[in-house]
Amino acid sequence: MSTQTHYIRPNRFDSALNNAIGWLARHGVSLMGSQQLSVLGRSSGEWRSIPVNPLSHGGETYLVSARGHSQWVRNLRAAGGGRLRLGRRTRPFTAVELPDAEKPALLRDYLERWGWEVGRFFGEVNADSTDEELLAAAHRHPVFRVTVTG
Repeated sequence: MSTQTHYIRPNRFDSALNNAIGWLARHGVSLMGSQQLSVLGRSSGEWRSIPVNPLSHGGETYLVSARGHSQWVRNLRAAGGGRLRLGRRTRPFTAVELPDAEKPALLRDYLERWGWEVGRFFGEVNADSTDEELLAAAHRHPVFRVTVTG
């Protein structure tokens, strides 16, 4: 499998859980920091939404794709930004994808906070992995630095 196509599709349970977490986020309830990400579809031009866990690290906000090069990742690459929503508060943002070399510390922080939820998508890598192990897995997990614009 090429690094650009690494993607773990959600199963029915995951889809149902995402729908529930997204519904909660739209209604102002965040589970462990979850928010709803909306990005314009690269083909349809319509807004596409999914719950995400924005990561605060070093005073900045990041989006990490635990499942790999998912549809929201591909749409975000094309759109260059989107919206994060929690309840009535919607924050537009721009996003810059990080190179693999900048990801190990972010992946570690992400796994420390949400490993219980997303660890199965990282294979053998976890929060206790070495920087070298995290770097070796980095190509499978896109990371974006988010800058709120509104």
